[in-house]
Amino acid sequence: MARRAVSPEESRRASRSWWDRDADDYQAEHGTFLGDVDFRWCPEGLREAEAGLLGPVAGRRVLEVGCGAAAASRWLATQHAEVVALDLSGGMLRHAREAADRSGVHVPLLQADATALPLADASFDIACTAFGAVPFVADSAAVMREVYRVLRPGGRWIFAVTHPIRWIFLDDPGENGLVATHSYFDRRPYVESDESGRTTYVEQHRTLGDRIRELVAAGFTLEDLIEPEWPPGHEEIWGQWSPLRGRIFPGTAIFVAARPRS
Repeated sequence: MARRAVSPEESRRASRSWWDRDADDYQAEHGTFLGDVDFRWCPEGLREAEAGLLGPVAGRRVLEVGCGAAAASRWLATQHAEVVALDLSGGMLRHAREAADRSGVHVPLLQADATALPLADASFDIACTAFGAVPFVADSAAVMREVYRVLRPGGRWIFAVTHPIRWIFLDDPGENGLVATHSYFDRRPYVESDESGRTTYVEQHRTLGDRIRELVAAGFTLEDLIEPEWPPGHEEIWGQWSPLRGRIFPGTAIFVAARPRS
């Protein structure tokens, strides 16, 4: 484990192989929490059914970028949205197909890179992702530009990522995770490698200001920034997310942006 620079291709290759390889374990650990037909924005448990961050979705074309097993897309389909679910990982899309067969809710699945969406200009009303794609690509500004391109004027782009403040702490849900260790301004990604030195996992850090600048540079207007609070009675630990840390500082940042109408 290290904080070091990696090339965009190295990051892309690592992300695809990691999520292909980890898909079964990820679903075994988190599948029950995420559900087959549900839209949870974050480990804090915030549901789109309660938050309504996307606005009205019935009759709207919605793109889920980095959909994983596509539980959110299936929930959107039950709300009468016309949904396309996209992910880089074939392993995660396999779980999306299996969950579709279990639930009986099917949506189109597309395997593609979020930095080069194989979709027509101005073809969607809404784009969204809950921790998909954005934290794992070297050039997240390119994701913002691509999403802007495929959205119609007035379209909305809502994405959730690990709150940038979390990057100053260790990934520890206990007391060790309450001590500031890293510089907030160190933008080198978190990298894991195997015994041969091959990069196996990459997660990128951007500050809050970086994210806002990426959105603005792409042409978006930032409408809101949601920092979900840890809800009372929620005792489930998800990796570094825990009741202990969640009661003290935010774990998730949800950016709500729109493509201007003119």
